[in-house]
Amino acid sequence: MEQFDRILPQVSKPARYAGGEWNSCSKGWETTPIRIALCYPDVYEIGMSNLALSILYEILNLQPDVLAERVYAPWTDMEMALRKESIPLFSLETKHPLKQFDIVGFSLGYELTYTNVLNILDLARIPLFSSQRDRSHPLVIAGGSCALNPEPMAEFIDLFVVGEGEEAILELVDVFRRHSGNRKEVLEAVAGLDGFYVPSFYQVAYREDGTIEGIVPKIPEAKAKIRRRIVSKLPVPPTRPVVPYVEVVHDHGSIEIQRGCTQGCRFCQAGMVYRPVRQRSPEEILEAMDQLCRNCGFRETSLLSLSTGDYSGIEELVVQLSQRCRTSNTALSLPSLRLDSNAVRLMESLPSQRKTTCTFAPEAGNERLRRVINKDISDEAILETLAAFLDRGWSKLKLYFMLGLPSETVDDVHSIVQLVAKIRGLGGILRLQIGTSVLVPKPHTPCQWVAQETEEQLLPKFDILKRGLRGQQVRLSWPDPRNSQIEAALSRGDRRLGQVLYHAWQSGAKFDAWGDRFDYGKWLDAFGRCGLEPSFYANRERPLGEVLPWQHIDIGVSTRFLQEEYRKLWRDEQTPDCRSGNCNACGLQQWQGSCRERYEATRARAGTAR
Repeated sequence: MEQFDRILPQVSKPARYAGGEWNSCSKGWETTPIRIALCYPDVYEIGMSNLALSILYEILNLQPDVLAERVYAPWTDMEMALRKESIPLFSLETKHPLKQFDIVGFSLGYELTYTNVLNILDLARIPLFSSQRDRSHPLVIAGGSCALNPEPMAEFIDLFVVGEGEEAILELVDVFRRHSGNRKEVLEAVAGLDGFYVPSFYQVAYREDGTIEGIVPKIPEAKAKIRRRIVSKLPVPPTRPVVPYVEVVHDHGSIEIQRGCTQGCRFCQAGMVYRPVRQRSPEEILEAMDQLCRNCGFRETSLLSLSTGDYSGIEELVVQLSQRCRTSNTALSLPSLRLDSNAVRLMESLPSQRKTTCTFAPEAGNERLRRVINKDISDEAILETLAAFLDRGWSKLKLYFMLGLPSETVDDVHSIVQLVAKIRGLGGILRLQIGTSVLVPKPHTPCQWVAQETEEQLLPKFDILKRGLRGQQVRLSWPDPRNSQIEAALSRGDRRLGQVLYHAWQSGAKFDAWGDRFDYGKWLDAFGRCGLEPSFYANRERPLGEVLPWQHIDIGVSTRFLQEEYRKLWRDEQTPDCRSGNCNACGLQQWQGSCRERYEATRARAGTAR
């Protein structure tokens, strides 16, 4: 590809676009009938750290008649070069233009990457709007956590995969085979299957006040409710991931040991939408570790889970993995640990003697506000746990707090300062970092009805932290509240936001997740051109009876359960973890029994294996 060779030396980090990495898969283009491009709408370094894309890449390329290739959002210098040379965006593996693929699939994990999706389609010379595509164009699909409210992207995506994709993507490929890629027939065939949502088959009606009256199917094949796909047993984890040429965000091997969480934090979308809890066996994890070492040469492997310490038999698993790490001279990391004594024991058992930064998320500065969000941890437990880490030689600590939580007062913000002072008083900390974020109410959580606090409400709270932590030898970081407002608007938005996204992209909005690239003025202008306000979506408390834009998406957790959790939130009332107590009747108890029954069964299997 002569043009490619000419422009590559002109851009920063040309290895982002070169392809040919270790373990990448290149099949014969002419001899493989079904061609799929897997797109992550951010730069290579971020997209290569996405486990979902790695899983789908391996699953699809194991199919003899399917090839899957990768595409990431080109950085601005590469985009300029592509446009100047009139080169359509291409895949990494074979450098074929995206428009020549049969299916182009996007992984949507963050709302502020939506404009990058539009930019990728435009660079690929694929019509942005699904209504403008015909049988000569690829089928544009999307999945990921953001697909659980697909409406803001509904005008641009032909088909959403709702829920877990390991089995659903193969069903889609099978339908594609049977109908020889006929766009209309494929969409009609999958519309009747669980986990597939075709936006063009649905009509949205609005009330005069701008709220939604209803979302109804337009054709018989389309279902009134789209049920989230749930994989009953986690498949074998990918053990031959592509090894990047350049350093990426998560530059290590990854093994997902568990999916789902029952802690029930009320702001946490992942904790709701990835239920029920499913665990891989210790044998599978140990085998995956051995395979990763042989196939990739990573110096570190990370055990992935929403709450790693909740894995049944985690102590013995870490001991066995540590033995392998010592043999292979590699490191093991355990992200997503809760602040308790179990975390200390687990970190102490790791093979590496290097004391890295310990990262935890108390979320709130006092016990009352942690009860509000159902984060069951006391101040005493926090201090005891951190003191134990300091006694064992850890000298770097990073804590995350969230501002704008429901019922939060000025005193609650001061309590963060007071808690940090107590932590500083433990002694021994050489470096303490405090990261803050703003509550973004997410769909399918008890906070989905909560109003996000405005910039005017949040800025005085940030000032309290800045003044209170000054002189405490603490490094404090805080987000731009305007950025969080746009994220919240897109998170809880309806189909009308498609035009907002289009106008924002036309005005140059892209890489909005990058702080130095975000331009609030462009977004305000885009909302204004559509006669809409971001505050209507982000900063408005919603009554429990309002029809929500994602109401036709059934994640398995019932609306009744979420509403009761919302009421408990305002009563400062906690809900216990159902693995160790009574079933909380979240709606998924009908799925192979209660969480406690599945947990006990898993523990029994682990005990038998030992």
